[in-house]
Amino acid sequence: MKKIIEDLNKLDSPALIEPNPAEGEIHLLGQRMLLLHGFSLGSLRKELVERLGLKKTREIFTRLGYQQGTEDARRLREVYGITDIGQLFAYGPKIRESEGFVLNRAVDRMQFDEQTGEFWGDYYWEHSWEADAHLEHFGVSGSPACWMMTGYACGYTTTVMGRPIQWKEIECTAMGHKHCRVIGMPLEEGDDQSDDLAFWQIEDFISAPKSRQDAATILSGQRDTQGNALPDLVGASRAFNKVATLLKKVAATNSTVLLVGESGVGKERFSKALHSISHRSKAPFISINCAAIPSELVEAELFGVEKGAFTGAVSSRPGKFERANGGTLFLDEISSLPLVAQGKLLRAIQEREIERVGGSEVIKVDIRLVAAANVDLKAEVKAGRFREDLYYRVNIFPIEIPPLRERKDDIPLLVNLFVNRYAEQIQKQIKGVTKKAVDAMLEYTWPGNVRELENICERAVILAEDGESLDIEHLFSCREFTEASLKAMSNSLSVEEGDQTEHAIDQLLANTESFEGLERQILNQAMVKADGNLSAAARLLNMPRGQFEYRLKKRKQGN
Repeated sequence: MKKIIEDLNKLDSPALIEPNPAEGEIHLLGQRMLLLHGFSLGSLRKELVERLGLKKTREIFTRLGYQQGTEDARRLREVYGITDIGQLFAYGPKIRESEGFVLNRAVDRMQFDEQTGEFWGDYYWEHSWEADAHLEHFGVSGSPACWMMTGYACGYTTTVMGRPIQWKEIECTAMGHKHCRVIGMPLEEGDDQSDDLAFWQIEDFISAPKSRQDAATILSGQRDTQGNALPDLVGASRAFNKVATLLKKVAATNSTVLLVGESGVGKERFSKALHSISHRSKAPFISINCAAIPSELVEAELFGVEKGAFTGAVSSRPGKFERANGGTLFLDEISSLPLVAQGKLLRAIQEREIERVGGSEVIKVDIRLVAAANVDLKAEVKAGRFREDLYYRVNIFPIEIPPLRERKDDIPLLVNLFVNRYAEQIQKQIKGVTKKAVDAMLEYTWPGNVRELENICERAVILAEDGESLDIEHLFSCREFTEASLKAMSNSLSVEEGDQTEHAIDQLLANTESFEGLERQILNQAMVKADGNLSAAARLLNMPRGQFEYRLKKRKQGN
């Protein structure tokens, strides 16, 4: 143990493991830790199994381990500046050993390729606390018992590799084996077994990440009771799980829900998920974007119109409220409604009755209203653009959906979903995602949120060759490439090299009028350093020779 702590503390200063008895605190990687009695945690585990069942308890403990692994890898990268993938994988097992969970012993050397995203791991876990606790309380098990450790390994390696890595316990001392043994590989290469992946689902309506063998399911998606495709919702971050928990709490009620978040965070997807788990799921889900309706047609769209009510009204037709009767009505960008329409909307919500434009009949409606806004409605009220009484009517149960930059832990799962979906659609095999591309995605601020990520993944799959890994040039273009990829490349160097690189990049940008000019300088400099050898120049930029030659000719023709 002392040697492990010494190795860990060599990483950076101050020491990573910091006991502070004077303050009653212990810190590891700068986060507060607690020394718990193993038998006490084991007793809690036993009680949860007896109360919730084996499957649910396994999901909880695995998810807990996943969050711990994700946080440790993130802190090593962001707080301590360790970006070398070899170092990260060397210290991950040591951290868990220092916490007293297991002794890691590699069966075979861990294999990974940061250029392609390939990964393979094979370990024995000796002296597993979880396996011993399970044997003590339940005897020999019919399934593996090292749940927190499996979750930790998945979370840690997924964060480091930037793509979902699945670890499976194939032997366990709780099952009577001599050792606990785990193997790890990219999710796309593994068996998509629901028991192994269920921990990624905080709630049943959240989609677990799917492997390549399940690509057909990705395309068809989950279906509601009417056969309509449900949106894929994936995530493992605390911010995402908070939203999922709130959705489940309010789903059983008829209360109005206000979804607040930036454009592109997936408000309509969450609203469809809310409808699908409510008692209204068999009734219609009707969606309308308030910003897309001409102001003079808002009332007709919402409440319907009688024949002859105005020029062009050649027949009577129901509005969104009537069509949503018994189900859910989703009003996106509600702040865009004109003030007159806001008043009539308020009455419809309060009285649960409407009148069609040009009609006199009062029509009763039974709907669950879900509204969405990408602006601060309180500020809109103060500015006089949104009615205060309507604000209080729709703000009964607000749920804030965080932007993607605040839930970057979910990026590997989302990329896995989108890449598999579009690769299946165009019948193309994508080998993986390079570490440079992953680093660029983690550095990027994602102003367009999940919608932007999905669009970028679709474009990347189109640009990549069949059987190729996705790299920076597939994911980003023009200004996006300059902002995210160059920063990621400079971060992968040492601090001193990074400073020099940043200075060089600043000089390049200051003396270059366009991205094309910047690329031309990089290609030409690679040729100079390689003494005119195309293959050597391509290797300097980690590019295939053919691609390098194509770009070089293209830029020369552009002169």
